[in-house]
Amino acid sequence: MGKDASQGEKSPSRLIDERIAELGDWRGEMLSRLRALIRQADPDVVEEWKWRGVPVWYHGGMICTGETYKGVVKMTFAKGAALEDPARLFNASLDGHTRRAIDIREGDAIDEEALKALIRAAVALNISRA
Repeated sequence: MGKDASQGEKSPSRLIDERIAELGDWRGEMLSRLRALIRQADPDVVEEWKWRGVPVWYHGGMICTGETYKGVVKMTFAKGAALEDPARLFNASLDGHTRRAIDIREGDAIDEEALKALIRAAVALNISRA
């Protein structure tokens, strides 16, 4: 879980801060909000910076990523297919055998409690398989 060599000595958390600031639009605001919800759901979460610029959250294994694209902020849950999703938050990568994702577009509402429950379930799954 190391840093990209090109990023020098900056911590993953600092790199995520910089990504949020550089986006400067709704995507930065959404990524910041999602990050806060992840931290609320799991205060022991570990932030990493992978694949030349993707925030990744870990606890007992990978929980999810926070990818930003032109029209969407995507949370990809590494073991999403194994998680119960009673609120039906997953709306992307539904055909995969392992991952599931939530695509969030500008103006989309987020069920914060359901998302935090999903994050906690991902952590519990990681810990149970450790």
